[in-house]
Amino acid sequence: MRRSVAGGAIAALLAMHAVAQSPAPPAAAAAPTIASVREAARTDKRGLVEKNMQLTAAEAKVFWPLYDSYQKQLDDIVQRQNRVVLDYVNAESSLTDANAKRIARELVAADADEQKLRERTMRKMIAVLPAKKAVRYMQIENKLAAINRIDIAERIPLVR
Repeated sequence: MRRSVAGGAIAALLAMHAVAQSPAPPAAAAAPTIASVREAARTDKRGLVEKNMQLTAAEAKVFWPLYDSYQKQLDDIVQRQNRVVLDYVNAESSLTDANAKRIARELVAADADEQKLRERTMRKMIAVLPAKKAVRYMQIENKLAAINRIDIAERIPLVR
């Protein structure tokens, strides 16, 4: 225990040192807030991706069909995840152990399918785009997924 606390303290000091050593970004290049990214994703996710990908015409020609396919498959998985969450919310006060186990299995299965989809998509993206751009796309998707998961987590009470 003492070792992990000391390790955490050292890591924190190193992080503070790294931040202190790195030059501050110009005020005009301020990072978008989570709220602004959340709103942009809700109103025009494709536009948000397009703006951040900075694709050439040739790259766009191969990227957008992969993007559309990924989004369609992801939407199916997200619908499964949402159904599971709704099952929990609807049964919250009367949730049995058996139902909790079923909900957990379904959620883990949907999450695993999402991870497999992400891996397949990354392989396809790297095959047709420069690696940095393929990774940038997956970063964008991961950031948007994290925001979505935070939104869901804030609204769902813990199982009792």
